[in-house]
Amino acid sequence: MDWISLFLLLLLAALAWFWLDSLRALEVARNIGKRVCSDANVQFLDDTVENISLALARDKSGHRVLRRGYRFEFSETGNTRLEGRVILLGDKTESVTMEPYQILPRT
Repeated sequence: MDWISLFLLLLLAALAWFWLDSLRALEVARNIGKRVCSDANVQFLDDTVENISLALARDKSGHRVLRRGYRFEFSETGNTRLEGRVILLGDKTESVTMEPYQILPRT
């Protein structure tokens, strides 16, 4: 096996790892968005999140990890579409923010 083949094989393995890790992070962000909306008594729209950012960052222990940003939409009445964001630092939740919304009584 020559060096070019080895390099291409390693590159393919790195791409496969990144793709699988991104799918896992997307599912984690979707679950967080659903849970936050459920806790806030609002409707999680479209049952999905959208990846909006990707960067290298350092976690609390100083290790380099990927910081991924996701956005989702929710509605308090069903007539509006408001935006929320989930930021993951590695596999941990760094922050969750939601646009201001009307707090309705639980039914």
